[in-house]
Amino acid sequence: MPDTGQHPDEQATAVPTAAPTPTPGAAGPAGATAAAPDAGGDAPAASPAVERMQRFTAANMIRSLLPLLVICLVLVGWSALKYNGGDPVREVDPTSAERAAAEVAGYPVLVPRGLPEGWRPTSVRTDAGAASAGDPVTLQIGWYTPAEEYAGYVISDDAGAEALTDVLDDATEDGTEQVAGETWERRTAPNGETALTRTEGGATLLVTGSASDEELTTLAGSLQPY
Repeated sequence: MPDTGQHPDEQATAVPTAAPTPTPGAAGPAGATAAAPDAGGDAPAASPAVERMQRFTAANMIRSLLPLLVICLVLVGWSALKYNGGDPVREVDPTSAERAAAEVAGYPVLVPRGLPEGWRPTSVRTDAGAASAGDPVTLQIGWYTPAEEYAGYVISDDAGAEALTDVLDDATEDGTEQVAGETWERRTAPNGETALTRTEGGATLLVTGSASDEELTTLAGSLQPY
């Protein structure tokens, strides 16, 4: 047998092999990544700012505001319950204003005394604190009546006092009325409320308000010297 230079065991038939099919994304020469022509490859990572914007949706915003809304509703409800459950009438003590007017006024000050239960003083005002001897003095006291109306009393030797002119100017006369032995002029104020007025010792007395005639005469009949 001719010598072929190869050992018999080394003789083999060469079988051609197919080249491997490139896989998209597989490393190519020099570490390059081959991407399929029709593939976009991996999406770039979103920046922190973009991620925050994506999380800032309407639903997230509503969820973040819900606790604040609940707190506001609780506070409003608590305030409403506190107001409705309490007494809205705030009483005042007219004693100090009565005393100040009596000490300075140049006329005998008459003040209400012995009003029935349910009469609650809610306002008082006097200019006696700034008055000197001989100056006009005005005293005003307002009440919340048992019928849940307003009744006011004014005594002043100042003919131009607003507490008098606001009621008596342009008021129409409506006869007279006897109250506790005193004659009061009865008038109807421009706002339609009844006004009872008379003079005493150089001062003008006025009783008026949204209260009924019965309550107004009760107030007028309660006046006593301070």
